[in-house]
Amino acid sequence: MHLLPSSLDWLIPLLGLLVAGLAAGFAGGVFGIGGGFVVVPALLVMLPLLGGEHHQYAHVAIGTSAATIIITSIRSVMSHNKRGSVDFEILKTWAPWVVLGDGIGVLLASHVDGRVLTMVFASGVLLMSVNFLVPRLGNRVISDTMPMGVARVAIAGGLGTFSSLLGIGGGTIAIMVMTLCGRSIHRAVGTASGIGTLIAIPSAIGFAIIGLREPGLPWGSLGFVNLPATLAIASMSMLTAPLGVAAAHALQPAMLKRVFGIYLIVISFVMFHNALKF
Repeated sequence: MHLLPSSLDWLIPLLGLLVAGLAAGFAGGVFGIGGGFVVVPALLVMLPLLGGEHHQYAHVAIGTSAATIIITSIRSVMSHNKRGSVDFEILKTWAPWVVLGDGIGVLLASHVDGRVLTMVFASGVLLMSVNFLVPRLGNRVISDTMPMGVARVAIAGGLGTFSSLLGIGGGTIAIMVMTLCGRSIHRAVGTASGIGTLIAIPSAIGFAIIGLREPGLPWGSLGFVNLPATLAIASMSMLTAPLGVAAAHALQPAMLKRVFGIYLIVISFVMFHNALKF
């Protein structure tokens, strides 16, 4: 833990993080993504105002994002469940493999450069946007049942690894799989919120542990998890997550997919821009 910044150095990042929390909660509710696609870019902008060394920001942003997703995703899944749009059978059968992949992702993150993490994040998001913007792909159904056996282990484990590396709730990949397997976009979004919780808890713990002895972390960091940022973002996301859920259920499926695809493209370009600044 580091000393509190002097004077009003904390005020600008605090306000920025509160706004990011509002946006993350709403986006998490609408898209079932936990809000990581909002939180990580916001943290990369705000963390330099809390001090620390530049090369640590990507890891702290990802670890902190995972911590905030715990609150956002739990709040979102509770709201989606009230509308009957959470498939708990999928959550139960995917949970062991998601958590296993999660652990692998955290271990890999300790050996990956921050710029590489950011570039992977941006590239993955851009590719995922295609599935939601091209109707022929977004409306495609390849199976009436969810993956089983080795396919389920590979997809759920890979989802956990990829998501923990990037500090996201994994909703985007999960929604793609579920819609390809015949689940409605609304049910896929609701279930993806629960997957975010499965990913976020071990990820946040793992990033806190692997960063404990790291030098040059921003003020208020416990390992790679920045506690003030986590509290600021999570407190706001709890307020707006139910509003996002209501908005998601008010949108027609085709429109929800299109909005999600555009959102992913914007976030991808923001992240590419941040990667070039490393």
